[in-house]
Amino acid sequence: MRIPPRMTRIGAAGALVSALLLGGTAVAATPAATAHPAAARTAAVHTLRTVHTASVGSVCYSKLPSQAHDTIDLINKGGPFPYPKDGTVFSNREGVLPAQKSGYYHEYTVVTPGSPDRGARRIVTGQKSQEDYYTADHYATFDLVDFGC
Repeated sequence: MRIPPRMTRIGAAGALVSALLLGGTAVAATPAATAHPAAARTAAVHTLRTVHTASVGSVCYSKLPSQAHDTIDLINKGGPFPYPKDGTVFSNREGVLPAQKSGYYHEYTVVTPGSPDRGARRIVTGQKSQEDYYTADHYATFDLVDFGC
């Protein structure tokens, strides 16, 4: 993505805001990165990998909200699901989960009490056994569910 010249003059805070709004990553300029364009590209790639790796944590099954337990139980039974979009392909556009081929991930709603709509909570499943990810913030971060604790 080409960044307009005015974007390069807005400073670190502005760059962070712009990166968040544009869906990119913010990279702090270091003397080495500003001195050599290749160093800047390397820093950007390293930051991108770090952000995505750090975005997937883990959570004990017992620490999930009860509604997530209900959703996982429904997934294991094959439904029926309360929302028409449950079971649809999750495309991982955010790039937070490990990269996989299209159709690898599927998403399911975790009911949010008091929410007038589906809310932000989801379980996203991978094709491997017990590869279930929980997100409470509509795909910004994910935790791999640990069924052993």
